[in-house]
Amino acid sequence: MICDNITVSKDGHLLFAGQDTVELAEKYGTPVYLMDEDKIREKCRAYKAAFSKYFDERAIPLYASKANSFKRLYEIMAEEGMGIDVVSSGEIYTAVKAGFDLSKAYFHSNNKTDSDIAFGMDHGVGYFVADNVEEVKAVEKEAARRGIRQKMLLRLSPGIDPHTFEAVATGRVDSKFGTAIETGQAEEIVEFTLEQPHIILKGFHCHVGSQIFDEDVFSRAADIMLEFIAFCKARFGYMADELDLGGGFGVRYVESDPEPDIDMMVGKLAAAVRSACARLDIEVPEIHMEPGRSIVADAGMVLYTAGTVKKIPGYKNYVSIDGGMPDSPRYALYGSSYTCYAANKMNEPCTLKASIVGRCCESGDIIQEDVMLPKSVGRYDTIAVCTTGAYHYAMASRYNKLPIPATVMLRGGDESYVAVKGETLEDFVRNDV
Repeated sequence: MICDNITVSKDGHLLFAGQDTVELAEKYGTPVYLMDEDKIREKCRAYKAAFSKYFDERAIPLYASKANSFKRLYEIMAEEGMGIDVVSSGEIYTAVKAGFDLSKAYFHSNNKTDSDIAFGMDHGVGYFVADNVEEVKAVEKEAARRGIRQKMLLRLSPGIDPHTFEAVATGRVDSKFGTAIETGQAEEIVEFTLEQPHIILKGFHCHVGSQIFDEDVFSRAADIMLEFIAFCKARFGYMADELDLGGGFGVRYVESDPEPDIDMMVGKLAAAVRSACARLDIEVPEIHMEPGRSIVADAGMVLYTAGTVKKIPGYKNYVSIDGGMPDSPRYALYGSSYTCYAANKMNEPCTLKASIVGRCCESGDIIQEDVMLPKSVGRYDTIAVCTTGAYHYAMASRYNKLPIPATVMLRGGDESYVAVKGETLEDFVRNDV
């Protein structure tokens, strides 16, 4: 199986987090997002243990909310002692409603509006991560109006190509994110920020991309960022307290993807950080990272019910499902790979190659091409798409007026509960006037 929380029962049913997915589909209906709470907690603890082991007690991982954001997730992050990063007033509001301590939140994005900045300060967001000079000015203005000093990190671009998908590479010089070190603009924004009376510059942030399996990418980024920290110490007499190296650890979507080892990757990164600091004769700053996908992705699965099976002899086969790109958009956006199963027929040989497609009036409404399924696959079968805990519910839309599915949490091998209600038809017109 693609993930260690997926098994098969004696009667040929797919089990997720120890529970029968066919029974879950019958109980909650489809489409439905499943989330394995025990797996989420396991990943949080793995990151916390690795940070404590290889850095020090100051180093804490921050859950990247953009991967998946709903109240129960923030409750879990609080219970597991995680920090969070947020990218919008909507994520802040959700965390507030979950009772999360926003002093442990880092507010990202490359274009915070004035209302976003005010909203963040209203709710006590601990850190703003500023992308550019205009944002520094806006934060300074709002902090001055309130008579406070706001803690801030500056997001810098280290110029690293992570050799990942073009759409998720974020650390290059020409990225829309961050202020580039290579062009000299990073030096300028540091000097400007240090002059602001209502901002406390705590350090720097970078993020080089997503779905990265090679820890060397993070080590190279850390080396560049630490060299810049040493430069700032010499140039301005300013020593950064914190260095946030972003997120991006890869997860296993298909058999060809490697199995990430969190302890090993964090350990090698820590060794690189300590080596660079010794070479540069600077103290090791407080290190943060922002895992998102790697905490929740393999904790997720989407269940669908098969409908039309269309076979075109000599050409192609299609298995249509009762959801599609609105609830699982990543193939349509990036051509992303997934592992898919006929959950009620796991003991049957898979001899039919077919494309799993959605119900939208859109030729690009595809979940996955060339999936091997049982020859008998047909209407009413349960189709499972794995590793969907990240960037599915978070990116879901209402295209074709299809309701966003419910999110059901699984725990303890036999317990399930609704964490996010599925939308109803009435929800589509609730805000219409």
